[in-house]
Amino acid sequence: MGDPWLKIIGMPDDSASALPPASRDAIAAAQVIFGGPRHLDLVGAGTRGRAWPVPFSVDPVLAVKGQNTVVLASGDPFWFGAGSSLAAHLALGEWAVLPAPSTFSLVAGQLGWRMEETTCHGLHAAPLSRLRRVLSPKGQLICLLRDGAAPAELAVWLTDHGAGQAALWVCERMGGPHQRIRQTTAAGFNLTDIAAPVAVAVALPGDVGLSRASGLPDDSFAHDGQITKRPVRALTLSALAPRPGETLWDIGAGSGSVSVEWCLAGGRATAFEIKPERVRNIARNIDDFGLSHLMQVIEGPSLETIQDQPLPDAVFVGGGGSSALFEQLCAILPKGTRLVANGVTLETEVLLATLHAAHGGSLLRIELAQSQPLGNMRGWQPARPVVQWSVIL
Repeated sequence: MGDPWLKIIGMPDDSASALPPASRDAIAAAQVIFGGPRHLDLVGAGTRGRAWPVPFSVDPVLAVKGQNTVVLASGDPFWFGAGSSLAAHLALGEWAVLPAPSTFSLVAGQLGWRMEETTCHGLHAAPLSRLRRVLSPKGQLICLLRDGAAPAELAVWLTDHGAGQAALWVCERMGGPHQRIRQTTAAGFNLTDIAAPVAVAVALPGDVGLSRASGLPDDSFAHDGQITKRPVRALTLSALAPRPGETLWDIGAGSGSVSVEWCLAGGRATAFEIKPERVRNIARNIDDFGLSHLMQVIEGPSLETIQDQPLPDAVFVGGGGSSALFEQLCAILPKGTRLVANGVTLETEVLLATLHAAHGGSLLRIELAQSQPLGNMRGWQPARPVVQWSVIL
């Protein structure tokens, strides 16, 4: 791998003396050392030391490319650390990594948890709502938090989301002589004087979390009534066939419920919506489900707003479908893109039938009814039929 100019070194909590010889030698030979003030003090960086800028940026490191440089990071630099941020701008062979045990490993070792059964989260700068999609009955989480006030905020968030009985272990300065672990519950959280760096291990109760099946209840979402209803949404997502890492265009998104569930399945989504009040509902759903890193909403006419966007793996047209829109989609979407469109009007039904005749795929008519009071008895109340066209272009 050549002779890398950059060494990325994982730091323990207490002192440089706990580092292996290779890490100590790299620090001794470095012309420039980047790190947080605490780490720079631990290694005695002196005039060679340069603290990370606020807000964080890797630009100062890239500016000294070619000099013998060390970057200090907590634990394993490639597990919610600076390593991956730097590597994204470098070629293989430009860096070497000398990791230390991660905080996740130290916490799991102290609690006797299996790492393969535990989800790990870096929440230094991310909202706590990121955890919503991973809450599960009797699940185990380890969360790195930004400061001593954050564990109490996490406890409130868990309680608000039905996990007040979750057991919490607040783990401070793991791996050094000042290590401390204290146990409490989310609802009963009363710990003070919490020192950073801090992580919280969470053992969830047995009755929390979102269903992993498609078709969450309609009242899970902020909406104005314009929402793909639960049974139709389940059928729509089945036709869209989400896979982790894939991108969806949700055109005429309404509440964005299809996009939200696509992202909960591991994908990314862009929701296109023309009405400002619905855009606000979509933005709220993005925040409520903790999907700001996976989902965005773009306001405006779809014929204009889809231009110049990165092409997707799948497209859902839930509203505003027109012959001009489908003509544009068929012209720009790459071969193999999955396209699903729903319609409830006679005009849209004719359009989808015409598209099915021209492009093939599957044409499905969905007719559903729910029981409703009928006098002192019950009867079936039919919903408007939905016609769904799905095709692989």
